[in-house]
Amino acid sequence: MTDLTLASAARSVQARRRIRDHVYQTPLLPARQDGLWFKAENFQLTGSFKIRGAAAVMTASASDQPLITASSGNHGIGAARAAQSLGRKLTVVLPETVVPEKLAKIRAYGVEVVLHGAETGLAEQHAQALSRQTGARYVSPYNDAEVTAGQGTIGLELLEQVGQIDNLVIAMGGGGLISGIGAVIKAFSPATRIIGAAAEASQALALSMKAGQVVDCDHRDTLADAVAGGIDADTLTLPLAQAVVDEVVPCSEAEILSALRSLAQEENLLVEGAAALALAAFRKLGVATKGATNVVLLCGGNFDGPRVRALALG
Repeated sequence: MTDLTLASAARSVQARRRIRDHVYQTPLLPARQDGLWFKAENFQLTGSFKIRGAAAVMTASASDQPLITASSGNHGIGAARAAQSLGRKLTVVLPETVVPEKLAKIRAYGVEVVLHGAETGLAEQHAQALSRQTGARYVSPYNDAEVTAGQGTIGLELLEQVGQIDNLVIAMGGGGLISGIGAVIKAFSPATRIIGAAAEASQALALSMKAGQVVDCDHRDTLADAVAGGIDADTLTLPLAQAVVDEVVPCSEAEILSALRSLAQEENLLVEGAAALALAAFRKLGVATKGATNVVLLCGGNFDGPRVRALALG
């Protein structure tokens, strides 16, 4: 076990004490399949795990320091809710193309909103520039040690809820979620296998782990849009993911859709595509998980309602 892993796990223990009053401890639900459990972050405040990392940053920084972030999705919503709960001044930079419903949801938390650029990448660059100009602390969606620690609090809850886990399957995006949880699990339960689920259409972290350095890759549309996109050249999550992830399972769009439908029709759970991605990877492992205690992390339940309902229930 690396010093990096132990340091991240220790930071998660500290973060949990700070954020416990501002997040839900989400349920661990038994699946209809024996030996399978769902850690249901889709029932988290704001419908996603992202509030954990945002709250961890905000409770670790000076209370009078302004904050800035960029995201038109789960991170932006989670950060806005955390700022409201903690009484922090936050600016959220959004692309000019942001979905009106998401814009309204973020504004409802009372944060300042800046619209900039045609897509989220440009909004992130603008937020980072404003951070340098104003001295506001930039709250990255994943490339921040405190964000990773906040996500790692899920691992601490899991250890209390289920004890020994043989296989834990987590969708991979920027790496903050799988790195944070993985560090905690490996520190306290080193025999547990951490399995990363990667969307074949956008697998920057998976390919970078294989190459041992950040690499560029093509990004196509995916149902698991919450994990799509590239990673920062100086990302903190790559070395940590390399240290804690035992296996990566790439999944096709057909496999993600099948898992989405299974969750809706067999488990009565409507989730976003990134959550279904984790189940798709678990199902692809097949016989390797039989007779074991398995947990699939459902990372969120925020989705385009009519589209996902039509896909999941069709």
